[in-house]
Amino acid sequence: MTTVIAFVSQKGGVGKSTLSRALAREASASGMKVKIADLDTQQATCVDWNRTRLEKNIQPVIAVEVFGKASEALKTAVQYELFIIDGPARASAGTLEIARVANLVVQPSGPSSDDLRPAIKEFHALVKAGIPKKKLVFAMSRMGTPVEEATAREYIEDAGYEVLEGCLYERPAYRQAHNSGRAVTETYYKNLNDQADALIQALIDRVGEDGGFI
Repeated sequence: MTTVIAFVSQKGGVGKSTLSRALAREASASGMKVKIADLDTQQATCVDWNRTRLEKNIQPVIAVEVFGKASEALKTAVQYELFIIDGPARASAGTLEIARVANLVVQPSGPSSDDLRPAIKEFHALVKAGIPKKKLVFAMSRMGTPVEEATAREYIEDAGYEVLEGCLYERPAYRQAHNSGRAVTETYYKNLNDQADALIQALIDRVGEDGGFI
């Protein structure tokens, strides 16, 4: 049985690739057969990151491939226990296609109104198109302070959507980890790893509630 988790957003730089890589790393480390489908053919962020990871022989090894269309990516999903879709940095017709087959659709968001408003609109559009609201969750990313996190969380919940417990704060060590082919759960700082782990565990627990993971 394949579990499909999709990370989508109306804009880039909010944490889709960050969370895709962290989830893939933790699931792979637990023994699951995992693949990331990178749908951003122009930037291919996850592909480049994985190349660095392979060059440095960082374990566990993670399968990553770039796809031009969601339909092409989904054809390969049955080969894996966990199939992670890192969506393009924009909404598209493929977003609805992805949402229909995914067990869970995760939209990362930063704390600014420029992040939150289009994010809410994107989920509203998916619900209007027939996607059950229970499949849609937000993840707090790139937060500056706990106050920012709390304010953003309240804004999303007031709009009627679920927000995962935990968040990622804006920290140079997370960027440094990515630059060296590591995930945000693999920095050199235990407290930052623990914070990232908490968010990823909340995501895993959320999928488990719906029977997504065996």
